[in-house]
Amino acid sequence: MSERVVPGRRGGLIPLGAADVLWADLTAGGAVPTARAAFTSCPARARAGYVLLGSRVVATVEGDGGQWGVAEAEVRRAAAELNAVEMDPRDLVRVGPFRDGPKQEHDEPTSLRWRRRIARRLQEPEEVEEPERAGRCEDGRPYHLAGIDWRQILVERAREGTQRTWWLPRTVVRLLDVAEHAETRWLRAARTGRAGATAAEPPSPHGPARSAGTRRTASPDSPTAPRRPYNEEFKGQLYSVLSRKPGTARKVAGWTCAVCRTAPAAVLDHCHEHGYVRAPVCHSCNTQERPDHLYPDTVRVADHYTRLFRTHAADWLRHWHRCPGCRTRTTLPLPHLAAWTAHTACRSLRPTHRDPHSSRGRRPCGALRVSWTGGYQAPASCLLTVAVDLCPSGEHRVLAEVPYREAAERFRTWLAETAPAVAAEAGPDRLDGLPTRFRPVIADTGGEGQALF
Repeated sequence: MSERVVPGRRGGLIPLGAADVLWADLTAGGAVPTARAAFTSCPARARAGYVLLGSRVVATVEGDGGQWGVAEAEVRRAAAELNAVEMDPRDLVRVGPFRDGPKQEHDEPTSLRWRRRIARRLQEPEEVEEPERAGRCEDGRPYHLAGIDWRQILVERAREGTQRTWWLPRTVVRLLDVAEHAETRWLRAARTGRAGATAAEPPSPHGPARSAGTRRTASPDSPTAPRRPYNEEFKGQLYSVLSRKPGTARKVAGWTCAVCRTAPAAVLDHCHEHGYVRAPVCHSCNTQERPDHLYPDTVRVADHYTRLFRTHAADWLRHWHRCPGCRTRTTLPLPHLAAWTAHTACRSLRPTHRDPHSSRGRRPCGALRVSWTGGYQAPASCLLTVAVDLCPSGEHRVLAEVPYREAAERFRTWLAETAPAVAAEAGPDRLDGLPTRFRPVIADTGGEGQALF
């Protein structure tokens, strides 16, 4: 780490301009790109008493003559934490736009709202003038959020006839989620006269099993009561009913994420096929488990499915089977089952090619996708088609066609081997957890009713 001498240092405090130089210098070699105007360009809030650097809140101080400064040691500490983060630029999370974007309570004190800022910046015409456009001024200062230059790592995807979508590395999404949470705590503490507690360490943006390069820290000085773990309080309830109840969003915010169990919960995840609530989860986990739809009946099988179906399969299977419909039928929603079929059951069918840069000498071919005809309402006629796009031996090479019933049976067998504890709670004889008047789960129009299961 560089030890550049910063001019204007007095009593451990440095001016904001010098802090900008120091921050850019200290983080120049890190995996996460940073901005050189983290203290002096929007949305920095140095004159409000703090700035966000990575996942940390750093206090600012107004000195003589109205000049604002910041403790050099805090800048160095925040830089060291960010430099320790490892980022996989290929592990992407969609950050917008969504038809139903992430909602926040009207009285939520956070100002970062990074998803809204990104969506607003990218959707507005260039000629629209707005104060927040100071994020990139005429002198070329970069866009930034919490000192991170998100423009450098934003990925835009667009297909003919479809809306543009924007993606960021999963590591950065978690950092920004934690920064937003840390800012909320800071502002709440300031409003209640407990600003002295705002030096508390922010929670780690990574789960215990997913941490690639940061050290999890816990703060005994948290200005707000710690969030409680989720204990199936919403078990068996329908999302259509629960989501309309007043105060549900505020209640969800009181839990930690039911999947990673570290980040604050932000949304109420539910099964789109059966309608049941699963659990409160953070934005990162909610986005991670969302199928990568190319079209309504087609899923692109991206890299993050390795985490869903291999490295963290037990956690995700337990989460999905919080839905009584999926649990008692021992299945997954159709897009998830289709992705599992392509990623796991048909993995051996995917062609490979020589790769001189790989230690194994070969790499998977093209991009894997799976589509289906029909739907879960008519499983007898539903067919999954697994294919590889852009394969040298065929532009769109079909690997397998798997009937829905066969895919469900393969999944049942795999579930018993991969997550026996989850499998033990599943099955048609496990009806004790269903509501008295449960919603119909599978309607087989072929006349066999629910005999599929």
